[in-house]
Amino acid sequence: MFKFLPYIFKTLWRHRSRTLLTVSGSAIALFVFCFVGSVQEGMHAIYRQQGAQRSLIAFQANKFCPATSNLPQDYEQKISRLDGVRQVIPIQVFTNNCRASLDVVVFYGVPPQKLRAARDFVLKSGNWDAFENHQDAAVIGRAVAKRRNLKKGSKFSIGNLSVNVAGIYESSDPAEENYIYSHLEFLQRSKGENRVGTVTQFEILLADDVDPDAKSAQIDQMFHGGPVETDTRPKGVFQARSLGDLAELIAMAHYLSYACVGLVLALVATTTVMSVQDRIREHALLQTIGFSGVRVFSLVVIESVVLGILGGVIGVGLAMTMLKWSALSVGAEAVTIAFTPSLHLALWGILIATVSGFVAGCLPGWLAARAEIVSALRSG
Repeated sequence: MFKFLPYIFKTLWRHRSRTLLTVSGSAIALFVFCFVGSVQEGMHAIYRQQGAQRSLIAFQANKFCPATSNLPQDYEQKISRLDGVRQVIPIQVFTNNCRASLDVVVFYGVPPQKLRAARDFVLKSGNWDAFENHQDAAVIGRAVAKRRNLKKGSKFSIGNLSVNVAGIYESSDPAEENYIYSHLEFLQRSKGENRVGTVTQFEILLADDVDPDAKSAQIDQMFHGGPVETDTRPKGVFQARSLGDLAELIAMAHYLSYACVGLVLALVATTTVMSVQDRIREHALLQTIGFSGVRVFSLVVIESVVLGILGGVIGVGLAMTMLKWSALSVGAEAVTIAFTPSLHLALWGILIATVSGFVAGCLPGWLAARAEIVSALRSG
């Protein structure tokens, strides 16, 4: 059937306005599909990260936004003495917005000597010494740097908080590239306040043979009835809980994905039906010169598949390019979800476009193959 591809493309070009409109509509639908899928990919990445499964987050009980959580920093020593705990990292969190937003800025203040041990960061520019030796220095994720047009040596300010960019890092976890890491004490003393001695949360790294749920319960029991109670959860669970309603909205976005698939199907099917109706006589002539009904059916279906693939390639290509270039993310309560373009998502988009084109072409193809030759010739 590949030898008939020039004929199929010539047929599509004959009605170029209709073809271009159909391809454009399909491309837009697949573009939206990929955008929705990239958010879902980012959400799934939170659960897939192996590091998140081997670490806990201890937060103040019954608190939500990081601005409201204050734990005594000396909890670090008590938690670090527990069996199975490899390291405890005190973290001061500052965010410009606890609500869901596409432009959340999140600062994590950590002891500089513990950062490299706890994260798999690779500095694209700058060096660790510049960060560790200057209290007002920060290392910034690649996604933040791209959105804010920051480079090594830049000064970044938000509100009363200003830091010097000592380096820009990249991480295997796309969500991590949306954070800014500064010194713990610098963030504790920021905005004219003195919060030395308290932190927002603790990240607790566990040994491989430790049950995260059991250890979480042990930590919370240790501080039950103390000066400040804790709510400890595995990191992935904590992040999903922080995202709350936003995670539910992302899950409901599946329905928008289905709508995009339906739109591609409807557009391609409508165009193919119109094409068949316009070429009733042409298909009859093909049968008179020896084309079987199966071959006429195949030509119509291939034409429909070509329309679907063209729209899919354009829509998916534009979406992947824009997602990669823009480094978008959405966040809530100082937890971010990166819009994650992936080969898996791109292949799904192309596959959906191809299958939609095939399904959309079956009925028009069947009608063309079943047409009575004599009546079809008379109708022309």
